[in-house]
Amino acid sequence: MLARLIALSLSQRLLVLVLTMGLVAGGWLALRGLPIDAFPDVSSTQVKLILKAPGMTPEEVETRITAPIEQELLGIPHQAVLRSQSKYAIADITLDFEDGTDLYWARQQVSERLTGVLKDLPPSVSGGLAPVTTPLGEVFMFTVDGPLSLEARRTLLEWVIRPQLRGIPGVAEVNSLGGLVRSYEVVPDTSALAARGVSLAQVQAALLANNRNDGAGRLNSADESLLVRSSGNLASLDDVRAVVVSQTDGAAVRIGDVAEVRIGALTRYGTVTQDGRGEAVEGLVLAMRGANAQQVVAQVRDKLAALAPSLPKGTTITPFYDRGNLVERAVKTVTSALGEATLLVLVLLFVFLGNLRAALVVATILPLSALLTFVLMRQWGLSANLMSLGGLAIAIGMLVDAAVVVVENIEAHAGEQVPGLPRAKLHVIFRAVQEVAVPVTAGIAIIIIVFLPLLTLQGLEGKLFGPVALTIVFALAASLLLSLTVIPVLASLLLGEASHRAPWLVRHLDALYSRVLAWALAHERWVFGGALALLVAAGAAYPLIGKSFMPSLDEGDIILQLEKLPSINLDRSAATDLAVQRRILAQVPEVERIVARTGSDELGLDPMGLNETDSFLVLQPRASWRFADKSELIDALRKAVADFPGVNFSFTQPIEMRTSEMLSGVRGDLAVKIYGTDNAELARLAEATVAALTALPGSEDVQTVKNAGVQYLQLALDRQAIGRLGLNADEVQDSLRTLVEGMSAGVVIEGGRRLPLILRGPQTLGVADIQALRLPMAGGASVALSSVARVATQDGPVKVERENGSRMVVVRANVRGRDLVGFVADAQAAVARQVPLPSGYRIGWGGQFENQQRAAARLALVVPIALGLIFGLLFATLGSVRQALLVLANIPLALVGGVVALAVTGEYLSVPASVGFIALMGIAVLNGLVMITHFNQLHARGQPLASLVFDGARRRLRPVLMTASITGFGLVPLLLATGPGSEIQRPLAIVVIGGLVSATALTLLLLPSLFRRFGIKN
Repeated sequence: MLARLIALSLSQRLLVLVLTMGLVAGGWLALRGLPIDAFPDVSSTQVKLILKAPGMTPEEVETRITAPIEQELLGIPHQAVLRSQSKYAIADITLDFEDGTDLYWARQQVSERLTGVLKDLPPSVSGGLAPVTTPLGEVFMFTVDGPLSLEARRTLLEWVIRPQLRGIPGVAEVNSLGGLVRSYEVVPDTSALAARGVSLAQVQAALLANNRNDGAGRLNSADESLLVRSSGNLASLDDVRAVVVSQTDGAAVRIGDVAEVRIGALTRYGTVTQDGRGEAVEGLVLAMRGANAQQVVAQVRDKLAALAPSLPKGTTITPFYDRGNLVERAVKTVTSALGEATLLVLVLLFVFLGNLRAALVVATILPLSALLTFVLMRQWGLSANLMSLGGLAIAIGMLVDAAVVVVENIEAHAGEQVPGLPRAKLHVIFRAVQEVAVPVTAGIAIIIIVFLPLLTLQGLEGKLFGPVALTIVFALAASLLLSLTVIPVLASLLLGEASHRAPWLVRHLDALYSRVLAWALAHERWVFGGALALLVAAGAAYPLIGKSFMPSLDEGDIILQLEKLPSINLDRSAATDLAVQRRILAQVPEVERIVARTGSDELGLDPMGLNETDSFLVLQPRASWRFADKSELIDALRKAVADFPGVNFSFTQPIEMRTSEMLSGVRGDLAVKIYGTDNAELARLAEATVAALTALPGSEDVQTVKNAGVQYLQLALDRQAIGRLGLNADEVQDSLRTLVEGMSAGVVIEGGRRLPLILRGPQTLGVADIQALRLPMAGGASVALSSVARVATQDGPVKVERENGSRMVVVRANVRGRDLVGFVADAQAAVARQVPLPSGYRIGWGGQFENQQRAAARLALVVPIALGLIFGLLFATLGSVRQALLVLANIPLALVGGVVALAVTGEYLSVPASVGFIALMGIAVLNGLVMITHFNQLHARGQPLASLVFDGARRRLRPVLMTASITGFGLVPLLLATGPGSEIQRPLAIVVIGGLVSATALTLLLLPSLFRRFGIKN
């Protein structure tokens, strides 16, 4: 079949060229249409429920909202994990589904279950399904700056900027944070209410009943029809004041008689501060799942630029996080490496072939393979990102392997005189290509099989390295097809008469290799012993190499996370944030700007407490830094903020933080989850675990959320007392919530804007005021709260976390300066020794460590299966078990160099390094197959074994050196790259380059000896 394909291509050269031009056009169109992002979409199928319950404490949220919903949601098909957080006034429930589950099917299942339980929830609960975005959907953040007040800036964001941005295709939601949300407030005077015999419930009912426009139908007037409309909505403060609550002795009691009506703001659950100067207003653009991030960001920029002239004088929109910048830098890292590698490959091709035309013919395989790869990526739904383009960069050296062997053999045949065979150019090319077609096809197929295990990876590692494997498979398959069709055609058109003289470098290498090979064949025992010694040395070094999941990716941004005392209020928390910002800006000039977010956002997607802050640090250009790398900058930041009392600090990055949260619900390299029933006991075990981990070398930012210390003002109702007064618990609690938190009493439409109408008590209430608070009752009486309830202060939890129906507490830690797996092993031993668990309590270990363990287990299962498939393919190609085993013997010897390279450079054995070892296996097998195939061809011609080994090895010196050096030098740009994503590619490049040295040396020196001794029976 291969011979017929080659013959067809050479006989229909014009058709092949036309199809090639079509491929160029199709590939260019596919490239332009590929979605571009920094990373693949690593998010799982995730459905989030956000329910708000104003005024409700964490334990009440858990008991009355979270637990009933969880019971209903458990058992949905394909559900992987159910996590929840119950915090003050908010329940955040997250369901992760198995990979491959349709998102909209999952949302429908959750919605149906939620509908069934909503009737059992408190009536004040609002919310539901979160927007269709992912944890990594935060693509653009900006502040609204200028002379306007906080309220005016928030109003501008909500009613002018946000609607425009929400209309952009691919935008799931625009989150508004900080500032003051304008509202109408009705603040009752409890004394006036009591004097007029009006209750709070009557005030609320009056506001709700007097705020509506409605239609009444049609009236006929002569020949016309009139639409009847009644106008009764509230549109101003005076309208609200004029609402009648009741009649007393024939006189109307209006809202203005018993309450102050004013413009106010909704209760704030969070705030935004910036640059140590004060509060700010922030907008956060969330991209839809599957959206083209770069395109969304570009449209957001354009829309904001178009809005700028219409903003109030002096008001500006200032971005501080732009995913598009990261996308551009990440893609530039890979495309630069691709360009540099292509140049190196061209130089090497010319040096080894000594023929510019031959080098150009081989080099055409690179753009053509890349363009066909883009077509396949588009059909497969892959985006152009750091990983998929990185796969192309990894494969660039391997892409020319088939073309190198084909063109090199064409050159060799053209320079030979074989009696009895036609010398016509097309005949020579056909014989040359046909001779290497089977081993080349088998070799490329083997490399493809080697990468198939990456497609079986699960979780985060599967989503990251699946695109790498697919891109490499696409590119290699494309290069094989083109090498057997387009390359022979181009060779027939562009190659002239072959020179009978080898290039200068090849001649000198051949002379040197002849002497070394002769010595190796004469001293087999020394060669075998040396190879065995290298294997033993690598085996001894392997356990000393640290193991990790993934190198930390430098996103270019830093997030400083602050955790303060749980009982802190919002104003004090914001003041602390501003003090930290001023300190950093004064002492660390590398930080250009700081925007900090405290507490919960408006949508509830990130429900932090008032004591938690995420500070986004915008950095100066690297050229102006005083430090060599980012870790030194973080050390300087940590030193600058170290002496703030009662504040814990940790450092992360935007995508890294969200990825960690998505995987385990926790931000950190390692998450230790302790499951149990009692909050106090869980807190004690968490503190003991923190102490155990902090003492370990390599631990950093070891923390657990301080879940105790929130001050609760506990009111225990006296049921007999409230019963004697004709009250019930609901009335007392509703009155209390109205006066403290506030209750919704409808909306006021002001200039087309729907503003909340809130019934609430004075905002200056303190503990003493609460005890003396008088609750108005219908009939004119009022009662002091202290006479119907016992008031006491006590500690309570900040939040209640649950996973799959069990309460839990989490200890998180980052690891620095050592490998993750070794750290976790020490941590597990330390915790088992120092933290005995009571009955009914258990510990789980998650975070990046969990990913590493899963990836290692999966590769340990599927790589041997792939090796079995390779053995089968080798046997089918060579027709000999012993020769197939000889080729496979190259693999452990190739891995020697990779292990040594990791040990020398201090890199860890991570998933990228494992991918490097996988690539190395394929290259080693390909070189061994090319050499042994030629040995067999010489043997078939009747050449004696002793001479065929020597002559065959010399004949295959050039293609073996070319494939090895081109692959190795093709990875040098990735090894030296410094942009975003280079951290992931570097371990892979180190392993492949180191392994190629040992693999090539052993292929050229050891394999001929092994073939002479074991290759041919008898």
